[in-house]
Amino acid sequence: MNELMAARSLTTRPVVTLGGDAVAQVKDTVCDAAAARITGFTLTGRGLLSGPLKEGLPWSAVHALGHDAVMIRDRRGLVAAAAMTAHQQHLRARLVGARVLTEAGAEIGTVLDVVVEGGTGGRVVGFRVAASRRFVPGHARHRRRVYVPRGGTLTVTGRALVLPEDAVRHVADDLPGFTALVGGVPGWWRGSLS
Repeated sequence: MNELMAARSLTTRPVVTLGGDAVAQVKDTVCDAAAARITGFTLTGRGLLSGPLKEGLPWSAVHALGHDAVMIRDRRGLVAAAAMTAHQQHLRARLVGARVLTEAGAEIGTVLDVVVEGGTGGRVVGFRVAASRRFVPGHARHRRRVYVPRGGTLTVTGRALVLPEDAVRHVADDLPGFTALVGGVPGWWRGSLS
């Protein structure tokens, strides 16, 4: 399995060609929520005073998503940002802040971040969630933050994310624990993504 990372951590990550040229930096992650997959990135120029670029980076042009940079073959893979985002959603706009429910209607909490697979995967594999008191009893004073896998099916309805019952039975307190969890559980969490 490729390295897992929080989508929020991708913001400002440099976009670099295989030849070592710094092209831009990530402004936002764009995804297809129904397919639970990154479809690309909107970009901003390099440097403190640089603004958004009119070019975007589709996932098909990404050579690899790494811990320190997004690697591309060359600038020819960039496309018009407006065309790339026309039918897709920015992750923050669609999922962050959404209520998380089970298929049976139990409230899990609220999405804080989206966990994606690096390397060549680009798949959404889970969520960092501010767990509700009902989901994590005994934490009445402080909301507990947990990592929950996406499960075999994923439904986004309005501002609610609906996960299968199996997914919420497997939670982790931190990203390394979550990585071990989803790497060690046979394919159920991958669903249609494998």
